[in-house]
Amino acid sequence: MSSNEFTLDAKPREDVGKGASRRLRRLQGEMPAIIYGAGKDPLSITLRHDDIFHAVEDEAFFSSILEINVAGAKESVIIKDMQRHPAKPIIMHADFLRVRADVELTVNVPLHFVNEDTCIGVRLENGQISHLMNELVITCLPKNLPEYIEVDMAELHVGDTVHISDLKLPEGVSSVELSHGEENDQAVAAVTEIRLQAEEPEGTADAAGDEGAADSADDSSDDEDNSGE
Repeated sequence: MSSNEFTLDAKPREDVGKGASRRLRRLQGEMPAIIYGAGKDPLSITLRHDDIFHAVEDEAFFSSILEINVAGAKESVIIKDMQRHPAKPIIMHADFLRVRADVELTVNVPLHFVNEDTCIGVRLENGQISHLMNELVITCLPKNLPEYIEVDMAELHVGDTVHISDLKLPEGVSSVELSHGEENDQAVAAVTEIRLQAEEPEGTADAAGDEGAADSADDSSDDEDNSGE
């Protein structure tokens, strides 16, 4: 569950503004980004769009310490925000936060649900698994940052629920929600019974249709009798 290593090459960016950003994407295949935090001045940079586009295809990119080489200087960062084009497969902008070895991070880490196919509630008790959370907000030092957190579903029965407090967090990793009190111990996943829709007995619909037709005929007969009075 340890985080992967990602390295990106970047260049300092001096030409800022929307027009400059459009030129970067259209003419140079690059995209704007910014590095900030750790008590240093923000640094505007440009990255090759294809480099970061392919990097973000790996889920671990979002929960890893990244290394950005800016004109020979290395920056250790995590991704904090990313803006994508609403209709095209284009990353418009990225924000990176500098990290320090002695300062804890607050990061969203994905949850990986394992042993779902051998879950007792699913295999033996006509149950189904519902994922109630897909990621967990954690705090830890950079060296302890996990790539993901496993949620073992193997021993769960129908009616069982996994909460944050049930998760086995790696050493040095804590849940932000639990730090706010037990009342924030949210449900992560549950095993519920699959309820089959009751089938309507054969002939019921036809009988109801025949009865309705008979009632309609009786009503018509009554109308004819009344009109003759």
